[in-house]
Amino acid sequence: MRRKGCSILRRLKEEMIYINTTKRNEELCWRFQVLEDFHSVQMPLEWLVQLIPPLKTRAFSISSSNSAHPNQVHLTVSVVSWTTPYKRTRKGLCSTWLAGLDLQQRVLIPAWFHKGSLPSPSPSVPLILIGPGTGCAPFRGFVEERALQSKSGPRAPVLFFFGCRNEENDFLYRDFWLSHLQSGGVLSEDKGGGFYVAFSRDQPQKVYVQHKMREQSTKIWNLLAGGAAVYIAGSANKMPSDVLAALEEIISLEGGVTKEVAARWIHALEKSGRYHVEAWS
Repeated sequence: MRRKGCSILRRLKEEMIYINTTKRNEELCWRFQVLEDFHSVQMPLEWLVQLIPPLKTRAFSISSSNSAHPNQVHLTVSVVSWTTPYKRTRKGLCSTWLAGLDLQQRVLIPAWFHKGSLPSPSPSVPLILIGPGTGCAPFRGFVEERALQSKSGPRAPVLFFFGCRNEENDFLYRDFWLSHLQSGGVLSEDKGGGFYVAFSRDQPQKVYVQHKMREQSTKIWNLLAGGAAVYIAGSANKMPSDVLAALEEIISLEGGVTKEVAARWIHALEKSGRYHVEAWS
C-alpha cells in the first residue's frame, strides 16, 4: 500500500508540474483522473490539500464597446481542451462551464472589472491593430467604438491584422470585420484603413500576421509617420516578439534606417503611449 501511495503521489506531482509548466490552470487539480489507476488507495484529504493550488480567477478582454452595447459586456472565450503526456484529456474549467450554459436560463456569473493594458484610443489617432486568435477581442470593441464616432464626422483610419489557423473553422467575427471593410466602413481602404487575414494552416507554408504586415509595409509606415498608435493582443508565446521584429524591419526598410535606429523608434513610440501590448498564456 505504501508503494502504491508513493507511486500515486509521484504521478500527481508529475501531472502538477506539467500543468504548471504549460500554464494550463484551467482544470481543478482534485479531478486528477490518475486516481482511477489506484482504486485501492485511499489518499488522505490532507495530502490532496497540500498538492492543490488555489483556483485562479479568469481574466478576459472585453470585446464590445460600451457605447454600442450599454449595460452589456461581450467576451471572446476559446474553449480549452488538450491531452497530457499521460494521454488524459483535460478541459478548461471556466471555458467549458461557460460553453455548457443553457442560453434559455438566467445565470448569475460573478465578475470583476479591472483596468486593462490597452487604453482607449483617441478618435483622431490612426490605429494599427494586430490581434491573432482571441487577440481580436479588444479590437472588436475598438472598431465598434470608432464606427459610432464616424457617424459624427471623419475619423482616423484603422489597419487590422488578424490571424487564425483555418478560414473555415477559426475566422472569429468574420461577418463583423467584413461588414466594416465595405465601402465607407471603418476598415475600408477608401477610408485609409484595411483588414488583412493570415490563415496559418490553409496552405503548405505557414502564414502569420507578421507576414501580412510585411506585405503592407508601405501602408504601415505611412500611418506610423502620421502619428498612428500600435496595439498588439494575443498569445504571449512568440507572437509579440515576432510582430515587434516585423515592425522593426518595416521601419528600417521604409524609413531607410538601421535596425538599431528602428528599435529606438519603437521604444520612443512606447514611451509616448503609442505602442501597447496585451498578451496572455
